[in-house]
Amino acid sequence: MPDNDLRQRRFSIIGAARSGVAVARLLRSRGAEVLVSEAASREAMQETAATLEREQIPAEFGGHSARVLEADTLVVSPGVPGDAPVVQRAQAAGLEVVSEIEVAGWFCRAPIVGVTGTNGKTTTTTLIGRMLDDARHPAVVGGNIGTAFSEVVGRTVEGGSAVLEISSFQLDHIRTFRAAVAVLLNITPDHLDRYNHSFERYAAAKGRIFERQQPGDIAIYNCDDEAARATAERSIPAGVRRMVFSAQGPVEEGAFVEREHLMTVLEGRVTEVLPVREISIPGLHNLYNAMAAVLAVKARGIATASARASLRNFRGVEHRLEFVREMRGVRFVNDSKATNVDSVWYALQSFDRPLVLLLGGRDKGNDYRRLTDLVRRHVHAIVAIGESAEKVEQAFRETVPVRRAETMPLAIQAAVALARPGDTVLLSPACASFDWFQNYEHRGRVFKQLVMDLP
Repeated sequence: MPDNDLRQRRFSIIGAARSGVAVARLLRSRGAEVLVSEAASREAMQETAATLEREQIPAEFGGHSARVLEADTLVVSPGVPGDAPVVQRAQAAGLEVVSEIEVAGWFCRAPIVGVTGTNGKTTTTTLIGRMLDDARHPAVVGGNIGTAFSEVVGRTVEGGSAVLEISSFQLDHIRTFRAAVAVLLNITPDHLDRYNHSFERYAAAKGRIFERQQPGDIAIYNCDDEAARATAERSIPAGVRRMVFSAQGPVEEGAFVEREHLMTVLEGRVTEVLPVREISIPGLHNLYNAMAAVLAVKARGIATASARASLRNFRGVEHRLEFVREMRGVRFVNDSKATNVDSVWYALQSFDRPLVLLLGGRDKGNDYRRLTDLVRRHVHAIVAIGESAEKVEQAFRETVPVRRAETMPLAIQAAVALARPGDTVLLSPACASFDWFQNYEHRGRVFKQLVMDLP
């Protein structure tokens, strides 16, 4: 969209969180008329309200007034569902409804590397960014990872890359957004309440990452994941180059594991990247993340030797299997980002030490039966936390000892009492955090501070 088009356009931005404020700044800098509309009260959003007032960005709090419809386009934040009344009213009034990444994409000067999937998005996105940075390739990293695309798009350059973590919510309202390199890691049930409890609709939303790709673009997907494979094969347009990754054996084009070595085969050329044991982040899930990242950066022209060095040195991301401390022979690991059962399923396989598992929070309709065998093999006690503590206890009380805790400090105390020298205390909740905490980052920070304060 040409810059001068925006000088005649009006945008209503629904949601005053990070992405909403960032896209308001971006649009206003391009001459557009903007209104930020937030359902929460001004008192609850004091800092944001002060920022918008200081920057003279029009805003309203405490609900969405009729002013929202006095616009050409509605920009929705990821936290705003498509069936929200304000979105329904806008669509009925004929307004275009788009996501924040759609708007930011209008101004991106670099090819986009987009990463989506149910699990592993943050680690893979961060790893791709690290690999590009290590190779001195100009890149910005943003999206669902915590830095809005609108906040960093102004730093993109021709010949560089924009590496984005993209959620299904962000893909729901794209129109022209195009990923030159699109990565689909996996699809397992999550956030189904946003999709009328339909796994098929959720999977289709993930598949939209391929929607606008063109011949010459690259689509990368996990062929070991049945839902991801089926979604990709339905969604990738004709003429787009396909690369797959698999931990189960050789592939025609992509990345695979052979004799415990990560390999690539691209245009018929087989290359050994490195032994799997040398990948610095452990676990099968991180092996998949590493394969996806290697393919993505090779698609951007990065040499295997450079990618290999990054894989040996990358230390992971905060709140994802993050080592916190060892005390009297007990290790403490923060996996607060594990907000669904499949994340915990992968995490449990990453340890060869017995575990005391902190599990629970705001349940999203979890079926914990998928974890039973792994809990039996790897976990010798569970501390059930949050709103779902009773459900967790019912799911595992016949498998391992379960102790309930009413607060995170009490949960840490219970875990310390249950842990033996040589154990690992693992916070991997399988649930959202909004019962006790603002978000999973807040939960992880509290856990880490309580652990560091232990005498």
